[in-house]
Amino acid sequence: MGNKKGDNAGKALAEAMNGLLADGFALYLKTKNFHWHVAGPHFREYHLLLDDQAAQILAITDAIAERVRKNGFRTLTSIGDIARRSSIADNDKSGVSAEAMLKELRDDNLAFAAKLREVKELAGQAGDNATDGIVDDWTDQAQERAWFLTETLGK
Repeated sequence: MGNKKGDNAGKALAEAMNGLLADGFALYLKTKNFHWHVAGPHFREYHLLLDDQAAQILAITDAIAERVRKNGFRTLTSIGDIARRSSIADNDKSGVSAEAMLKELRDDNLAFAAKLREVKELAGQAGDNATDGIVDDWTDQAQERAWFLTETLGK
């Protein structure tokens, strides 16, 4: 195991990773919500894009949680835990325009990428080379999702 439970740098990394995991679940659910409810002339394109993005986001959640566990810490345990730790805002509104959905998801993915950069820095401080390395791929994925959304918006 990497970090010991009493290690402050390891604890800070685990907390940041749990926040990242909560944001991952929140971003996944918001992306699926918009996937289910998008409408308009580009429905098929947006529907498929958001489904692909949601699958990519969900795919990293297990790896995030396993990094926390491999370092000897506990991870999220419930939907309530996710709600308490997530910084990604819910969107329960009906009738959200496709453009507004894409803009919101673009901004959320950029915020997620910023959180990943924070996790990378903490991983370096904790001497967790495995997390430090894998976060680069996740950051690239978040930036790509934001880029696709930006280009789809034409802005």
